[in-house]
Amino acid sequence: MTSLGMVARRGFEETGKWASEFGPVRLAILVILALLATTSTEAAKIMVQSLSDAFLQVTVFVAATLAIFYFLEAWYKIDVTSLLSKYRLYQVPIAAALGALPGCGGAIIVITQYIRGGISFGSVVSVLTATMGDAAFLLLAQASSAGLTIFGIGFVAGIISGYSVDAIHRGGSLALQAVPNHPISKLSIRRVHSRGWRFIWTIFLIPGLFLGIFIALNTDTSSLFGTFMGFETTAWLGLGGAITSLLLWGTIAPTKDKLPINPEKPISCASTSSGRLGDAPARVAGDTCFVTVWVIFAYLIYELGIYFTDIDLRLLFEIWAPLVPLIAILVGFIPGCGPQIVITTMYLNGLVPFSAELGNAISNDGDALFPAIAMAPRIAIIATLYSAVPALISAYAYYWLFE
Repeated sequence: MTSLGMVARRGFEETGKWASEFGPVRLAILVILALLATTSTEAAKIMVQSLSDAFLQVTVFVAATLAIFYFLEAWYKIDVTSLLSKYRLYQVPIAAALGALPGCGGAIIVITQYIRGGISFGSVVSVLTATMGDAAFLLLAQASSAGLTIFGIGFVAGIISGYSVDAIHRGGSLALQAVPNHPISKLSIRRVHSRGWRFIWTIFLIPGLFLGIFIALNTDTSSLFGTFMGFETTAWLGLGGAITSLLLWGTIAPTKDKLPINPEKPISCASTSSGRLGDAPARVAGDTCFVTVWVIFAYLIYELGIYFTDIDLRLLFEIWAPLVPLIAILVGFIPGCGPQIVITTMYLNGLVPFSAELGNAISNDGDALFPAIAMAPRIAIIATLYSAVPALISAYAYYWLFE
């Protein structure tokens, strides 16, 4: 068979595998979005602009930020497990520092190590208080100064909370003991395994990053690149990238690895794949597409909500301003990063105040809560309730003092 035939055959095989992996629920969501675009010309225009803005103003920067963190993580392999075990007195600040890192990786390491019986409960509260999950990448990419401020506040709040909880539970009543040879579930990691689909996605991503920088600098891109069919030419590139991200999101099947409870064995969220960078490219694509989809949903909920209901959400939130930080904190109790990305997107669009974003950032535990719920649900609930205290204090202190 000729090389061209082999390439074509491999392409068909990957496409068939991609189609078979597409989840029915996700497929239904995309079908609904497509049907929604046919309801009216105005709705279709709103959807095109929303998808394009999500890709060019968010996705490209999130991908760049994720690439930096994941490539560095893969290149410089650090044994965090031995670090936590060696410096037991400093477990709380180390846990807070790991939680303050964008993403869920650091928090997952601390939670998993706690389940193994290696660290204090205060360290768990510390990391859950400091972590912001995947929403941190979005905030860092779009509003770096606000992101760094929240990271700093979360880090300090995490340390104070962690040491306070350890003082309250000095007897170790909430400590877990390792169970030999009992495997625990490692948090699922989102990856796009197909190199072909990652290549297609990158074709949109690289020029999209270039255009995203122009947009961020408030450059008149319509005069530079022109318009086509009533939209800026750049909008079509963003639309293509957003649709590709949606399609990839539909096929992401998080892997389920098992970890033996062995305090001596290092924990890492990175794969042991061959090559110095391991599975970093696959994880960058997987996590970026996940964030993109939630940002798109947030954009569409806002824009289409105003179009179909004629309700000014900004005015509505202003009327109920004192309750908005509390609502954001309660949303933070929901496990996972999706709802938190929605809150962050609303903050970036000026719908909710900084106090609400701060409260949500401190109260939310990202994906790190899943392994805790699976192995120690009582501990997970107690830790979440403890993290609500600094969230309430920080959010409403900022609200009353500055807003």
